[in-house]
Amino acid sequence: MRRRLLTALIAVLVLIAALLLAMQAWRLADLRASDAAWTQLQAEAPGPVELFDPAMVEGLPEAARRYFLYTIAPGTPLHPVSEIRMVGEIGLGDREAPAYQPMRARQILAPPHGFVWRLESAGSGALRMSGSDAMVGERSWTRFWLLGTLPVVRAGADANHLRASFGRVVAEAVFWAPATLLPRDGVQWEEGDAPGRARALLTHGSLTQSLEIEVAEDGQPLWVMIPRWSNANPEGKWRVQPFGGTLDGFKDFGGFALPTRVEGGNHFGTGDYFPFFRARVEDVRFPAQ
Repeated sequence: MRRRLLTALIAVLVLIAALLLAMQAWRLADLRASDAAWTQLQAEAPGPVELFDPAMVEGLPEAARRYFLYTIAPGTPLHPVSEIRMVGEIGLGDREAPAYQPMRARQILAPPHGFVWRLESAGSGALRMSGSDAMVGERSWTRFWLLGTLPVVRAGADANHLRASFGRVVAEAVFWAPATLLPRDGVQWEEGDAPGRARALLTHGSLTQSLEIEVAEDGQPLWVMIPRWSNANPEGKWRVQPFGGTLDGFKDFGGFALPTRVEGGNHFGTGDYFPFFRARVEDVRFPAQ
């Protein structure tokens, strides 16, 4: 009897060890995919870049023109790729009980080609999570792990997720990559519905996304909103719904005036708005070839 129990215990331990090794191999595959996507987006940074000339935004709607003149100083190199280091909080609950948890993350943003948001840690103790949210080319994913061992969120690899991810790329371009919103191929600006507002439409391959901004008298962007393809609703159904956030704490980063305090979430501008993402930017840099 004792020998059979010992044999069974050894078999269980071997099985557990095999499962842990398999999970670690899976986790390493995620990390390699994240690293490869980051490198691919870094390659979107050209060598020599144009310098910003205010004449580039002449003729734009007044709010859009003021936005660019506030966010980009004359003569600034128009870097299209940004790398951001941030801390803050993620709300894991809902509007009534946000359950905010501390987070630390790094991001590369290269509109319209994609982004990688690498969550280094969120939460604490047994609820500590890490992972990545990303879009690059025609691929997108959301992959988070508990304690670096247990997969808790696996989404992506379909057209719905890709469309939603492109919405994030466009919204965050207003935050941290304003050079990519200049009126060129794939970007069109028009007047908004109220003074101080402007709308843009971005096209990238088969993907399209509109955005709306409101700016102060000096051109500082106050908020951005997109009609985002999302299933973040009680029914869990994919549909267009408002997503957006507010911007504050602007500082100079290489000639760009960029926000260092950002919050955002689903149903922006409605009574159901829940700012589940609250970030404080520590640094922004611009990779170059």
